[in-house]
Amino acid sequence: MSEIESWLSSHHSDGVNLGIKELIYYQGKTSLVNLSPRKTVQAKLAGAYLAKTKGRGMEFDEARHYQAGDDIRAIDWRVTARTGKTHTKIYREEKERPVFVLADLSSSMQFGTQLMFKSVQAAHLAALLAWAARKRGDRIGGLIFNQHQHIECKPFTRQKAVLSLLNSLIKVQSQAIQNNSEPTKLTPVGHKKVTLADACARLRRLAHPGSLIFILSDFKQLDELAQQHIAQLSKHCEIVAYPISDPFEHQLPKVRTSQRVALTDGMDQQQIMLGEKATESRYSEQHQAYFSQIEHTLKQCKAQVINISSGVPLEQQLNPFSRMSK
Repeated sequence: MSEIESWLSSHHSDGVNLGIKELIYYQGKTSLVNLSPRKTVQAKLAGAYLAKTKGRGMEFDEARHYQAGDDIRAIDWRVTARTGKTHTKIYREEKERPVFVLADLSSSMQFGTQLMFKSVQAAHLAALLAWAARKRGDRIGGLIFNQHQHIECKPFTRQKAVLSLLNSLIKVQSQAIQNNSEPTKLTPVGHKKVTLADACARLRRLAHPGSLIFILSDFKQLDELAQQHIAQLSKHCEIVAYPISDPFEHQLPKVRTSQRVALTDGMDQQQIMLGEKATESRYSEQHQAYFSQIEHTLKQCKAQVINISSGVPLEQQLNPFSRMSK
């Protein structure tokens, strides 16, 4: 059994379909990600994160001289007795930060050449983020979509919220696989295909200011409308974008003899010649420029960008000291 087959087997995965066991596995890997807020929490609900605004909260911040209008119940009698001047306690408000995971499982994500489909890697990452949020006590919500459907998961703090998200990932991926096995199947009349822009627009209605939003996609549908929605979200929320790609999308595989092969990205089909150095170089340069443009565009939308490969286990990418073993 090869190293890849061994890894997939030990993680209850086949790299194409999704099962609950492979997603529950990441409950024990939450240390791989850090969900500490990078910007000011703006939500107005009570919770576990410290905001810059000061008031009556649970976390003591400082003691200062008493000012007219201060609550006498907040007087710090010890400091007052020690200094001879009246001091009052100031607290830093605790606020809640919902976490949303937007996972793209559309047709272009149903592709992989080494370890797993990009969609499966997105599901693994979504599971890891959800379990990490659950461990910190955050409310967890999500929006899972492919070109035919989307499922919205309202944010809750209980483990039930994580399991709801995981089951939604499994359901949407299953439908995507079924649709791919029926290439002649058309979108029903009156039903518009779901795009990344559609998903981001829905997320704008779901996510409240101060939310932490993770967008997991290959961003092949990152059109002008999707960019506008992401930019609007970033004004009030923290955005972390995970562009997911396959090694084949960066470099052509090495072959001993030149050969022409047909390939598809889930939407378009074409033929390409393997084994020609000029073709390999041109291919690599074009795709490097393409992925650099995606990263640049996302950063312009004020999103933090973390690139992920579908050809390498998450543990190895998020923890460079980790090996491929379980």
